[in-house]
Amino acid sequence: MNKHKRNAFIYAGIVALGGLIFGLDAALISGTVDYIAKEFGLNSIQIGFVVSSPGLGVLFALPVAGYISNKLGRKKALIIVAALYLVSAVTSTISPSYEALTAARFLGGLAFASLSLAAMYIGEIAPPKWRGKLVSMNQMNIVVGLSAAYFINYFIVSAISSDAEWALSMGVKENTWRWMLGSEIIPALVWFVLLFFIPKSPSWLVFKNRIEEAKSTLKKVMPENEIDPHIEQMKLSMQNTTEDNNSVLNQLKAIVSKPMRLTLIIGATSAIVQQVVGINAILFYAPTIFKQLGGGTDVAFTQAVWVGLISVVFTFLAILVIDKIGRRPMFIWGLACAILSLGICSYGFSTARYEITSQAITELNTIPNAERLQTLIGTEYKSDTEFKNKLTEVLGKEDAQEHAATLIQKSAKMKATLILIGILCFIAAFQFSIGPVMWVLFSEIFPIHLRGIAIPAFAFLTSISSYFVQLFFPWQLDNMGGGAVFLTYAILGAIGFVILYRFLPETKNMSIEEIQATLQKK
Repeated sequence: MNKHKRNAFIYAGIVALGGLIFGLDAALISGTVDYIAKEFGLNSIQIGFVVSSPGLGVLFALPVAGYISNKLGRKKALIIVAALYLVSAVTSTISPSYEALTAARFLGGLAFASLSLAAMYIGEIAPPKWRGKLVSMNQMNIVVGLSAAYFINYFIVSAISSDAEWALSMGVKENTWRWMLGSEIIPALVWFVLLFFIPKSPSWLVFKNRIEEAKSTLKKVMPENEIDPHIEQMKLSMQNTTEDNNSVLNQLKAIVSKPMRLTLIIGATSAIVQQVVGINAILFYAPTIFKQLGGGTDVAFTQAVWVGLISVVFTFLAILVIDKIGRRPMFIWGLACAILSLGICSYGFSTARYEITSQAITELNTIPNAERLQTLIGTEYKSDTEFKNKLTEVLGKEDAQEHAATLIQKSAKMKATLILIGILCFIAAFQFSIGPVMWVLFSEIFPIHLRGIAIPAFAFLTSISSYFVQLFFPWQLDNMGGGAVFLTYAILGAIGFVILYRFLPETKNMSIEEIQATLQKK
């Protein structure tokens, strides 16, 4: 590997560490849901607010992220969001109440703008032939963070279950969820420090007419004979840009103008469909979903680890082949596989049946006054919502919520293996296609003078879709049932498939300027 390629990978790797912090933040909360609900006495909507509060925070951050990245530069903007991650991790860990925890996680959500800023920075510093791989590193680090979080949660739960001496002596059993959330602090601190060592974005320097500084940065990532032509390409891209039309309002007008119409359709559809297929419902609530399969708490945390491992493997494969296969076939056919997998999950949940037996009641020695369940013997319930509503009626809200996993384990008759395969296939399809490819597209389809506003604007669509998915998933699961929830995700994904199949072009091995010309011509 020559020095230019090595430098490009190092800078991209440092920036992409933000994806790892995001992955940790996203998945660590999945293991804390039951513990937080019990400690603070939360209902399903309150649980949704705790889990989704970062998704709300990013909705406030993204509208100003573009302005900050244009005004201060991509590097300084990334340093700010790294500091927000660190503060959020510390305050979440020591939160004394539901309100304080929600506020601390909201603060961390302000840092979720790092995903769009990272894609922007890497897309601007990466030579065209490496751009796909380097931008995809961000997604790779997200899934590494996810996988690490599931392992951390599994490790902590296993230590508690086995009464490990270190866990007892350090109070892990009494503060399980705090240990889970606290594991994010050190990685967040490391990323904050490393960001001081990356160079400023060459595209931003050209945007600010600091040409010599831009050349100095480019010397680190490409041969000298390629620098001047690359600078000229960037200047050409911005030749009609004036200080007046650089205003946020005018840039937004340009994004929705006729020459940008195709870019708008592609960006908006991919931004929304990436989230409405339910990826963050699965990632943020993995143990909760797996408990619905009847395996119990320990099995649920083990199965969540598989989500992390599959995410890492298929994202790594995507990075290896994205510049060979191309963006269009990976996004389109990966989305098709994800839709099929969601359909399998919906079928599996829809055919499940639930029935309490007298033997099961005898074995439920962890539930106080389990004889209350005697009235349910012999009745078969045809949906998880019907069954859980009856449990709440008989046991009361608190006991039904606390012992739901055990009760489902003892009463469910379902195609659990089929559902598990469906979920894991969905994760594989998403991480091989929709997950990384969307950010690569965002780094390519917008002209340089608009990307500071455009990428955060379309990331805003992704984030608002993600927020509502996370917020309402616990309520949907309780009131609609797993079958209806997964069917909804499949239908929304199918709508996105139809639009992108019609409009999404191929962009591999093209410069950003060539992509603009192709899109405007089409």
